[in-house]
Amino acid sequence: MKYLFLCLIGLAVAMSACQPKKLPIQGDREFINGDTVYHTIANFKFVDQDSNEVTNKTYENKIYVADFFFTTCPTICPIMKTQMLRIYEKFKDNPQVGILSHTIDPRHDSVAVLKAYAKRLGVNGDFWHFVTGKREEIYDIGQKSYLVTATEDATAPGGIMHSGAFVLIDKQRRIRGVYDGTKEEKVSLLMKDMDVLLKEEE
Repeated sequence: MKYLFLCLIGLAVAMSACQPKKLPIQGDREFINGDTVYHTIANFKFVDQDSNEVTNKTYENKIYVADFFFTTCPTICPIMKTQMLRIYEKFKDNPQVGILSHTIDPRHDSVAVLKAYAKRLGVNGDFWHFVTGKREEIYDIGQKSYLVTATEDATAPGGIMHSGAFVLIDKQRRIRGVYDGTKEEKVSLLMKDMDVLLKEEE
């Protein structure tokens, strides 16, 4: 009997190990008529470094990584972009993946400035969009949709307070992970989780 019990435990552990990993769905959720309704990214419309309109439809049937930055940032942004380049290099040929970087200093970061910034990074094509728009709309979507800090603050370096987070979004516009974009090991975890999410959504 004891042997049978141990065998059953071993079988359960083995079956569990074979189950594909699933990433958690983050943010608030509601239960409506017995269904779970998850927090999703709101509709948006911005303009990228090539003067193209970027909306939710741009990322239809894609997973993507979002962040918030500004080109004159004197602190964490250069580190973040070095780390985001790792993601770009790994996934740039995958049509199911994208990157969306929002400037939080649209008064300075015009389309031309963003174009020059992307060029300095060596970014080409339409995989990675650097977007600008109305400041209030960018701050609003950062705080209410992506659940990160993005606001003006005279005491912060560069006059703007923002999160160093990389936010992983799935094909249903849900948040599936938030990672410190200034830490190499956290971005390595993000890339592994992106592989998991792509398999989950096949």
